[in-house]
Amino acid sequence: MPVLQHKNSVMLETALWRMARARAETDQLFALVKPEALYRRPLPERHRINFYLGHLEAFDWNLLRPHLTGAQVFDKSLDQLFAFGIDPIDGQLPADQPSDWPSIEQTYAYRDRIRQQLEQALTGQSAPELLLNVAIEHRLMHAETLAYILHQLPYGEKGRQAQTPIAGESQLHSRMIEIPAGSVTLGLNRDKAFGWDNEFEAHTVHVDAFALDQHKITNGQYLAFVQADGYQEKSLWSTAACGWKQLRGLQHPVFWKRAGRAGMDWLYRGMFEEIPLPLLAPVYVSHAEASAYARWAGKRLPTEAEWQRAAYAEGDRAFPWGNEAPDARHGYFDLARWDAYAVNAAPGNRSPFGVEGLLANGWEWTSSIFAPFPGFQAFPFYKGYSADFFDGFHYVMKGGSPRTEACMLRRSFRNWFQPHYEFVYAGFRLASL
Repeated sequence: MPVLQHKNSVMLETALWRMARARAETDQLFALVKPEALYRRPLPERHRINFYLGHLEAFDWNLLRPHLTGAQVFDKSLDQLFAFGIDPIDGQLPADQPSDWPSIEQTYAYRDRIRQQLEQALTGQSAPELLLNVAIEHRLMHAETLAYILHQLPYGEKGRQAQTPIAGESQLHSRMIEIPAGSVTLGLNRDKAFGWDNEFEAHTVHVDAFALDQHKITNGQYLAFVQADGYQEKSLWSTAACGWKQLRGLQHPVFWKRAGRAGMDWLYRGMFEEIPLPLLAPVYVSHAEASAYARWAGKRLPTEAEWQRAAYAEGDRAFPWGNEAPDARHGYFDLARWDAYAVNAAPGNRSPFGVEGLLANGWEWTSSIFAPFPGFQAFPFYKGYSADFFDGFHYVMKGGSPRTEACMLRRSFRNWFQPHYEFVYAGFRLASL
């Protein structure tokens, strides 16, 4: 076999294995949902669960089919229905009804037929490597999205899985770490590896000296802000930063609630049960909440470049701790856990400057608006993936969560959300003014 043909064969085999693994992950997520709950909409801003059941396959199909001989359209209406998700920034929440959607049986039949056709078509031929990577990572992104959507599903409407509590040191000895001025590389070179269009081009920027929290802000630290009536102090909040969604006033972070009038206990809404609030775990909040806390603390959120500088210094290391592949020394990712754990539980996840937990255990909000890098070129087959969100209403997040696949822990990866969006597994740390 010629070397090039052998290389292409190995690449296709690897891609098909990764695709099968990604499918297994999302299948397991859907299996958590009781059949009667598949038409539920746990988040008002998002589609009903059954949309995602069809969307993951429709995306693969619409992306790959035009490049494969023998893959024939069989239901154009479903290809269109399941094609696109939603990102409402104008306050117009979806108003569709369960009756507007195909039956679950139809959706499963659509899914199975697509998988069968793609597997047959990919046997003996190959789609462009770029498209296969896009299909795989798109599904893995949705595996994380589905997790935080299902987090909001009532406990009685989903199955239950056990997870071992993860504890760090009982006392958190955190400090602000001085990061000296220097340069850092943002983005990725096109000839290096796979990346999404917003990750290109690589470019070097200078970062002035600043200080950054050693650890993410914890539930315990944020609780002090809540108990100090931070939600009632309107001077801490920017209406513009919250977008179209009004401030929640007396409400508290989405995974918490106060139980009982006597004890006034604080509980954490875990994936499968409510537990006493884990004070050393990172708080998951919206960008608006993180910004309000920062104002209350007399500090600020770091920029994307500052976060990158604190994580990677000036070298070309793959991860904050070096070039070793992520493992249990560095935290939990690869969809390994459902809930966060203590911010000091994985000291191996440490940057050259001593900043800990920059990957895993929750994305981290930055103060940077999501915008293109110099040399940006939209994917011709997915022009709106990034460009639709270069609108001044989305903020960059860096890092990863326990539900983030390890392949997306690469240093150039960028995540982004609207400032009012409170459901993603995202925390923050503070920088000096």
